Amino acid sequence: MKRIVIVLVALLVFGAAKFPLEKSIHDAHRAAYFHGATLNLTLREQIGQGAFLAALSGFRGVIADILSLQANEAWENTQWSRVLFLYNQITTLQPRLTLSWEMGAWYMAFDAAQAALDDPKQPRQALREKARREFIQQGRELLEQGIRNNPDRYVLYNRLGFVLMHKTNDHLGASQAYAKAAEFPDCMGYEKRFAAYELSLVPGKEAEAYALLLQLYRKEERAPAPKLLSRIKAMEEKLNIPPEQRVCKPPGRPQ
Repeated sequence: MKRIVIVLVALLVFGAAKFPLEKSIHDAHRAAYFHGATLNLTLREQIGQGAFLAALSGFRGVIADILSLQANEAWENTQWSRVLFLYNQITTLQPRLTLSWEMGAWYMAFDAAQAALDDPKQPRQALREKARREFIQQGRELLEQGIRNNPDRYVLYNRLGFVLMHKTNDHLGASQAYAKAAEFPDCMGYEKRFAAYELSLVPGKEAEAYALLLQLYRKEERAPAPKLLSRIKAMEEKLNIPPEQRVCKPPGRPQ
């Protein structure tokens, strides 16, 4: 009986000492944006006990590199479900490596989606299109999850805007993604333009888009880009801007 009491007391002491350490690790992960990217039993079942123990021992990068090679092989063999499965594990192991989120999203939203559309084994166009949309959605979800883990970096907002612009009709979502990317000082120079272009395609947002397009036009130090002028012209026509107030004046009127 005395031995059992000693064991119980030891367990309580160990648990009391362990709790602050576990909490500090959890808080550090949250501070580093490791949202939902934890080493848990599900991951152990998916990557195997040996790889899981290696990851626990500080070899996350090594295991992620091995899985990346496997993902590349799956991509070459057009095994799209396996590609997604592996990138889910890779990004769990290294959630702050934005390249992994980018690669996984590109494979699904572009390569897998196109392969589904061209699938010779599926004679029904409707089912090919359905599979295409599902792959695009999977790519989108990868980027959105990547953003949750990396809200302090512009690149995944940029990639999300690109996917939404080229692969969906979600022009508002694309505009918002590019606008968010534009808030970062190290972003690409075209983020604000693309945000305005996409917003100009959203019904009911013409006035807001026109204001943004005019801001860009007035800041241009060189000749305005043809696309910028074409979007301004389209908004001026939709909003019935008086001819004398237009940037793109109707033919026959003085410029």
